Amino acid sequence: MNNEPNRENPTRRTFIYTAGAIAAGAMLPQGKAFAATPTGANDRIGVGFIGCGGRGSHHAKELAGLRERGESIELVAACDTYRPRMSKLAAQYKLKEYFDHHELLADKNVDVVCVATPDHTHAPQAVDAVRAGKDVYCEKPFTHWRQIELTKAACDEIGASDRVFQLGTQGMSDPAWHAMAKLVKDGLIGQPIHAECGYFRVGDWGERGMPVDDPNVKPGKDLNWDAFLGDAPKRDFDVSRYFRWRMYEDYSGGPVTDLFPHSLTPTVFMLGIGVPAQAVGIGGIYRYPEREVPDTFNMLLDYPEKLTLAVLGTQGNDLQGAHARGSGGRCPHLRGWDGTLTVAPDPETKQDAIVFTPADGSKKNAERFPIDGRESVPEHWKDLFACMRSRDKNTNSPIGLAYRVQTALQMAAHAARNGKTAKYDAQARTVAV
Repeated sequence: MNNEPNRENPTRRTFIYTAGAIAAGAMLPQGKAFAATPTGANDRIGVGFIGCGGRGSHHAKELAGLRERGESIELVAACDTYRPRMSKLAAQYKLKEYFDHHELLADKNVDVVCVATPDHTHAPQAVDAVRAGKDVYCEKPFTHWRQIELTKAACDEIGASDRVFQLGTQGMSDPAWHAMAKLVKDGLIGQPIHAECGYFRVGDWGERGMPVDDPNVKPGKDLNWDAFLGDAPKRDFDVSRYFRWRMYEDYSGGPVTDLFPHSLTPTVFMLGIGVPAQAVGIGGIYRYPEREVPDTFNMLLDYPEKLTLAVLGTQGNDLQGAHARGSGGRCPHLRGWDGTLTVAPDPETKQDAIVFTPADGSKKNAERFPIDGRESVPEHWKDLFACMRSRDKNTNSPIGLAYRVQTALQMAAHAARNGKTAKYDAQARTVAV
């Protein structure tokens, strides 16, 4: 990705959807550069947490478990825009507290940061971390739905650096997807032509999904509203927007960015495809009227590799409609000229297996392949730690894959908002709607 030309084509209208038309360069201010510290095979890795809410706390718990099981890591520091939340996590794991993430990044005992903040602050904080010489575990999605130009700028900078990056699509630790990728590469399904995946769940992201810690809190010494807003539209403080940010389009995108990274990432990886040539999306608020973002979303991606990929989902019903596996939701179906690959329970053992079904007219036979293991957040972290120690940038979910997935999701999101088709110019690496 980083070797692709980056030229603007003035004959096309590039669609950059930001409330204030903020340029990508302004989103990534040039900060102080810190010396990068290589991580040796026997070094203890220090972890800092930027974001101490539900995901940040979950990661801290999983990493504490890894440490107890002998992983050479240390939980070092915590940062959050809400001080009580930060202090609670810090007290639980004996962490240093930093109310500004730049101060955490200056801590020489922090080797890798876990970015688990609202969507629109992921990429800027990940880039800040890389510039500070830290490796990065960044929660999905890599960017907010409106940050198309930022996706390109941040991925380019991280990709060109010597830092190791892992996107928090923990499903990529599932051995099933790696085995299926090899089967596709080896030609089992023939020329890929169609694929589908999706994610179905019940959840409004309102009071049940994102509780308000303190309904009477105000910005001040314990809550940094400006840091929370980042590049989002400037608004007066609202307690619901702060604690239940996934309901609001300024900070979230609904299923297309909240959930689809889990199912689209392994599908793109298994098929070995790039960025779609065009995308469409439809959906809306069909169950939870208190939301600003869709609760139901469906998208079609058309790839220059002559393949169409459908991604389906809603937060109004949790029946996958096809076998589900891990956080990836609906198991992908990969269809080629010679047959189809998916995952389904074995009739006898009831254990998941990779299933190949020949296409009509194919001379190939039906086959089943056993799967050894499942996805795991700790295993996703262990993959990152191993890559940090070897300085191998090819993690389970590297920055190049994040670019291909996030750009596709953003194309569909903008297409749906405008009722048009989003198109990708592969030479200029721009999106037009």
